[in-house]
Amino acid sequence: MRRHIRRRVPFRIAATTGGIALAAALTATATATPGGSGGSGDTPSAAPAGGTHEVEYFSRPGAHPRHTEVPAATPERLTRADRSLSAAEKADDGDVGSVIRKGPVGDKVDVVFIGDGYTASQQEDFHTDLRAKWQEMSAVEPYASYRDLFNVWSVDAVSNQSGVSGDPGKDVVKDTALDSYFWCDDLERLLCVDTDKVESYAAKAPQADLVVVLSNSAKYGGAGYTVTSQVGYDGVATASSDHADSDQVAVHETGHSLGKLADEYVYPDNGTYTGAEPEEANASTLSADQMADQRTKWYRWLGRTSPDGGTVGAYEGGRYYPKGINRPTENSIMRTLGREFSLPGREAMIAGFYRHASVISSPTPTDEPVGRKTTLTVHIPKKASLKWYVDGDEVRSARGRKSITPASLGVRTDGKSHKVKAKATDTTAAVKDPALRKLLKDSRTWKVAR
Repeated sequence: MRRHIRRRVPFRIAATTGGIALAAALTATATATPGGSGGSGDTPSAAPAGGTHEVEYFSRPGAHPRHTEVPAATPERLTRADRSLSAAEKADDGDVGSVIRKGPVGDKVDVVFIGDGYTASQQEDFHTDLRAKWQEMSAVEPYASYRDLFNVWSVDAVSNQSGVSGDPGKDVVKDTALDSYFWCDDLERLLCVDTDKVESYAAKAPQADLVVVLSNSAKYGGAGYTVTSQVGYDGVATASSDHADSDQVAVHETGHSLGKLADEYVYPDNGTYTGAEPEEANASTLSADQMADQRTKWYRWLGRTSPDGGTVGAYEGGRYYPKGINRPTENSIMRTLGREFSLPGREAMIAGFYRHASVISSPTPTDEPVGRKTTLTVHIPKKASLKWYVDGDEVRSARGRKSITPASLGVRTDGKSHKVKAKATDTTAAVKDPALRKLLKDSRTWKVAR
């Protein structure tokens, strides 16, 4: 997200305080333009040398967000000259573990958790904490209906000390692998990290699509980054390990990174939006009648009851502007943490899942011939249909069967080459856009040995 900045860079950070967090822009030299974007409406001071991250945060639940800037580098007071690990600790540092494996890497959304503030003897605590945090995140729709699309990985980052800087007090400094710290830019609940160090650990995991830094603390706090990384993942979220509400930071952030959704809250001083039609699926300059007439944006959902409450329509205000732009519902998770995704938001999220994952996966390789009696097993989401084909013709009696052999499909030993295809389609009613529904189809094809 970007607001009042002159130079764009592919990085976003969202800050959280008092229980609410939303994504914000990052700039290297964040300079205010007329209108102001400071934390209290004032023009921010000049960025310090080395650049800053522009962040936005809530001072209390339900409050309007405010802006501030944090140094890009770890504050000098938190750096330690000696960060050496013992030989035994080095042996554990960077270990990658498979927490949940639903299918091959590349066929799934691969979520990577990295622990910070866990010593070598506390890595099992980290594993326990990440399982609990993923359980909280994946309980939110549409994650709950699509758990089978996600692989979850752990990366053990061994810290010299247990805990997080700034917990419980501002004067507490801990020597940790990723430099997690509260009181980032004097905001108690803003939990920042060294993103370069995060990337060095994330690179150890296979094809990370989303990264969550779990900091060893019961104190509420977090942040969300959308990054263009060398590793290729969409975003990074930070969360305290032992606070029940910190998962909402990560969920909201994935609305940006996976769903490509806009924020739906406003800044009163921004006035009226006069720009082009936004690209995001949940922001539009059009009224509900105009959407229906032009058959665009979320017109397919108009009048439907949305899971975040109320009816889908065109509610004025969104994307940081109080006027000139509309959002689909009154109050979704893209406006306030703890809410549900709206119907258009859920559609965008599911499409985002499928940009990384496939509706079908199989442990049986497709790049080498299989025998007539080879068992072909496929995995599909609960709402997907499955059809089998031999040389292009469907075998109707095999519909829905997830484990099968070419012989049972009628492939004979006749000296000819044959092909078996499994084709899956997610039939969910939560995605209506035909262009997005194309992402909900895929197939696997095997050549049967002569």
